[in-house]
Amino acid sequence: MIYLDYSATTPVDKKVLDTYNKVCLDYPGNSNSLHKLGIEAKELEEYATKRIEELLKLKNKEIIYTSGASESNNHAIKGICFKYKNRGTHIISTKLEHSSIKTTLDYIESKGFNIDYVKLKDNGEIDLEDLKRLLQNNNTLLISISAVDSELGIKQPISEIKKILKSYPKCFFHVDYTQALGKIEIDMNDSDLASISLHKIYGLKGIGLLIKNKNIVISPLIHGGKSTTIYRSGTPALPLIVSSMKAIELIIPNINDNYIRVSKLNKLIKDKLNTYKDIHINSTESSIPHILNISIDNIKPETFIHALDEKEIYLGTKSACSTINTMSDSVYEVTKNKDLAMHSIRISLSYLTKEEEISTFLNAFDECYKKLKM
Repeated sequence: MIYLDYSATTPVDKKVLDTYNKVCLDYPGNSNSLHKLGIEAKELEEYATKRIEELLKLKNKEIIYTSGASESNNHAIKGICFKYKNRGTHIISTKLEHSSIKTTLDYIESKGFNIDYVKLKDNGEIDLEDLKRLLQNNNTLLISISAVDSELGIKQPISEIKKILKSYPKCFFHVDYTQALGKIEIDMNDSDLASISLHKIYGLKGIGLLIKNKNIVISPLIHGGKSTTIYRSGTPALPLIVSSMKAIELIIPNINDNYIRVSKLNKLIKDKLNTYKDIHINSTESSIPHILNISIDNIKPETFIHALDEKEIYLGTKSACSTINTMSDSVYEVTKNKDLAMHSIRISLSYLTKEEEISTFLNAFDECYKKLKM
């Protein structure tokens, strides 16, 4: 088996799973309970939270544990809009965003908010001059942008956006770091609200983080009383929380070495694919090496992916949360080509990917290509 769909999800690190199992067995109490078992659970929860803050170098932040980045994105956008609507009703985003942001913005728009989408440069980065043009002094409430988009892997200039927003103190800045965490160096202090999901960094499915400035108050999505925070009710998922700490602890120290490794693998693939006349590389020079988006003329992406499936090689099309058999808005926004957007395939890499796996994949790719082109 050769797995090349790491941007959809990653395999759980055994150390993370061992941590989860140990907490499940050794800490049976509810950390909201007042008895001894509850107190022990609460102390471990607080330790894990503090350790995550240290690992991510968070300053004056509060962590809200969620079910994943989709919930975190929903909570960030709805939480700000419903709480601060009196400040303004204008939101800025991009056409590269994950469906959990796109559809939330559609919902918010139906509630009376106005959405503008900032223009992109040829390399997929946002046009900072267009962003400045769109900003409204007394009405722009929120900017929501992914640090790295999930389809083409384009990295956005988050720190530059932060500098621009210093002149707009009433505007909140939300960044989805889901595809960036553990892959590139990031500073979550550049944003007012930050979303991540642990299953993207070899953690468990079912937990994410919404990290916000402590001085920001947001409307909760889930009501019911205080849990780990007043902003999300429910029994604290202690094993997931502590296993999240472990996942972050394992991935952060090796970012630079892993980046170099993945870059070499990315180059091997691009060098080979560039020899085909009707294969287009949609990712740009601003894309991180972990995500390589391509299109093949006149071959449906699902057909090609199923052909590779038969060889136990697994790729993705678009974001794993997107509707199948539809055009990729992200690819179209960057390439302005509907055919490319209808035929996009995503190859996503990991530091776990071996060079010999890439060699096997490229040979299988060539076989499938020749067969389907006949």
